[in-house]
Amino acid sequence: MSASPAAPASSSSFLGKAGPLVLARLFTAGLTLSIPLVLARVLSLEEYGTYYQLFLISTTLYYVLPFGVVQSLYYFLPRAEHRRPYLGQTMLFMSLAGVVAAGLVYLLLEPVSGLFSNPRLMDYRLPLAVYTGLLLGSFPLEVSLTSQGRTRQSAVVYLASDTLRAAAMVVPCLLGTSLWGMMVAVSVFAGLRYLATWVVALRGATGPLVSGKLMREQLAYAAPFGAAMALSIPQQNAHFYVVASAVAPALYALYRVGCFQLPVVDLLYTPTSEVLMVRLGELEKQGRLDEAVGAFREASGKLAFVFLPFAAFLFAAAPEFISALFGAKFLPAVPVFRVSVLGVALSILPMDGVLRARGHTRAIFLSYLVKALVTVPLLWVGVRYFGMMGGVVSWALAEVVGKATLLVRVPAALSTPERTLGIRDVIPWGELGKAGLSAVAAGAGVFALRFGLLDSWGGLPEGFLWRALPLAIAGVLFVIGYMAVLHATGIRPLRVLASLRPRGAG
Repeated sequence: MSASPAAPASSSSFLGKAGPLVLARLFTAGLTLSIPLVLARVLSLEEYGTYYQLFLISTTLYYVLPFGVVQSLYYFLPRAEHRRPYLGQTMLFMSLAGVVAAGLVYLLLEPVSGLFSNPRLMDYRLPLAVYTGLLLGSFPLEVSLTSQGRTRQSAVVYLASDTLRAAAMVVPCLLGTSLWGMMVAVSVFAGLRYLATWVVALRGATGPLVSGKLMREQLAYAAPFGAAMALSIPQQNAHFYVVASAVAPALYALYRVGCFQLPVVDLLYTPTSEVLMVRLGELEKQGRLDEAVGAFREASGKLAFVFLPFAAFLFAAAPEFISALFGAKFLPAVPVFRVSVLGVALSILPMDGVLRARGHTRAIFLSYLVKALVTVPLLWVGVRYFGMMGGVVSWALAEVVGKATLLVRVPAALSTPERTLGIRDVIPWGELGKAGLSAVAAGAGVFALRFGLLDSWGGLPEGFLWRALPLAIAGVLFVIGYMAVLHATGIRPLRVLASLRPRGAG
């Protein structure tokens, strides 16, 4: 029998609503994963580094320029009587942001290419500007559906969008058109997403398209979070920019492979956090805010049982993982990769979602400000004296500081007038302990396996299937060890997985 009490039915049903999004992202995760793996084999190291530099610029603008307006839909739509104004003004705002983004790419790419010592970036200035602008304009597509509780429709959109995106990025390179063909294809894809946003998002919503009063309220709510993103995204990407400016594109390709993350965090964390935000809004509206801490603990506990073993396996099987997915030429990226997997373990607690749902966006801004202040000196010292390893360690230390800053504000966000919470009240200690113990034990088994079979693995023939064999063996051993230890602690792993399946609203 599990040591933790059973969650209330309403809490279980709310978490189950994330099921369609989880399943959709599980399917598209394979497509997303295929992109860098295919490109690593068809592009040279220099072209691969250029690909990552192009999308580093685009994604930085993609997450900074929305200024929190799109994310504010999670707060306003569950509480709104008429949803059309919030949707309409959000899409108009993002269309304007897309125009700004396209202009910034076109004007600033030349100095950025000089900073990166990569003049080839200028060959892709026009398609990169078009792609970035249209992608920003389509940002509200999935969020507009999820924030209205239409998780099944959102899941369908995720499936279609990610499938088209993967095809646009991979197929042109396989046909021999290299990066130029890929950039043209993704620009067309972004245009289709932009059109779909206007067709899908407003369907069924009532009210005027724009309301000046509601827009001011929305901007006032979004401003702290938007300012936090303006700090957070550059801070999170700062190590990429600093390393790109310090090494050649080929070495930068190794660094990006070392920082590669499987999409498991986005697969589970993002939809769980999104549905949690909607649930907290519903509880507040119904006067049942005392149940909020239970919803947060349940979501965190479920994520712990997935993220902790995943991080432990990637750390233990890093050489097998890099060799199987990218090839032996990328094995120098293993030390960087082992540091970067810390980000998976740090994603257990959906703290930013709680703070946004409860209107504590200033706390998020403070966290990102602290991270930004810490990052600058860490990167200056780290990259200057320790190169690429200094870059990834600086990022990891800043992430730990930022998560700690968020954590101290979560209890106040979940407290009620009748009950004041502390940190020990909001963290699912039992689940964290059992998942951590099981993950460490299973990871130790993978290390023992490698030392016992190192000579045999080194003599395997070339080819993807042979390279994947050590990873598969390590994975099977890890899963058996993790499940066995977890079962010994009183947790039934299949029940944990079943709790994430789609269920009725209840």
